[in-house]
Amino acid sequence: MATFKVSCSRSFTSSAPLISYFPNNSALIKLQNPKIFTTPKFQLQASFGIRTKTRTRTRTRTKTLVFAAMATGSVQEVRPPTLSSSSDPPPLFDGKTRLYLAYICPYAQRVWITRNVKGLQEKIELVPLDLQDRPAWYKEKVYPPNKVPSLEHNNEVIGESLDLIKYLDSHFEGPSLLPDDPAKKEYAEELLSNTDSFNKSVYSSFKGDVNEAVAAFDYIETALSKFEDGPFFLGQFSLVDIAYVPFIERFQPFLSEVVKYDITAGRPKLKAWIEEVNKVEGYIPTRSDPKEIIASIKKRFSVIHYH
Repeated sequence: MATFKVSCSRSFTSSAPLISYFPNNSALIKLQNPKIFTTPKFQLQASFGIRTKTRTRTRTRTKTLVFAAMATGSVQEVRPPTLSSSSDPPPLFDGKTRLYLAYICPYAQRVWITRNVKGLQEKIELVPLDLQDRPAWYKEKVYPPNKVPSLEHNNEVIGESLDLIKYLDSHFEGPSLLPDDPAKKEYAEELLSNTDSFNKSVYSSFKGDVNEAVAAFDYIETALSKFEDGPFFLGQFSLVDIAYVPFIERFQPFLSEVVKYDITAGRPKLKAWIEEVNKVEGYIPTRSDPKEIIASIKKRFSVIHYH
């Protein structure tokens, strides 16, 4: 369920159970199945039965009201607290579906985004873990590889981020995140299979040779040029975008701040892709603070100065 705060042009009352009203002509509207908005503003049109009185009787009339609302807070679900070694486990294998993740982990973020874009926030519970102080019960009782992400579903636990995003897309309701077009499907598999080599090339550049990153982002620019029916890898937003965006989200601020390298310079397709993907509501709540990203990468790669 998503909650929107809107301003109303006039005061009114209604018995609609999902609407709360306030004296300053504003209302909170809760939507059971919120649309995944791709722009920061949207028009919400709704019809409500409004009771009005005449001298002889009470009658009901329906008035259509149009609200202009900001969607920025609409999908900002409250993040559950991170569990550490001193935390008790959730009720395991009780029929509920759970996504075990770490908020800072790009691999887990892939699955988190997929969950959100498919509108599964109420069907898949987030269970965030502290990777520096992991609960022993996670390895012993949930997922022996002791990595994130993993998904508890139908009394089984499965892992590996690329497998999981495909699993969510095929086993749960919501918009399909792979196209029907055979050529696009084939290209999707090619791009998904190249994610590891792309990531390794960019990570290698953190140690001193930016040329590896240059080649990697040239590959992305070329990939984004294949289909012209939208700004994303396959034209429309898909699992391919979900697979790449957590890493590009991390690479861009680090390379800009520390290496002084702008990944979008001379790459108009990549620049447009970043702008558009940052409007995807299912992605927005999963983003990390760029300062935390830079600090984490510096710590991981022992980067102090970059010449």
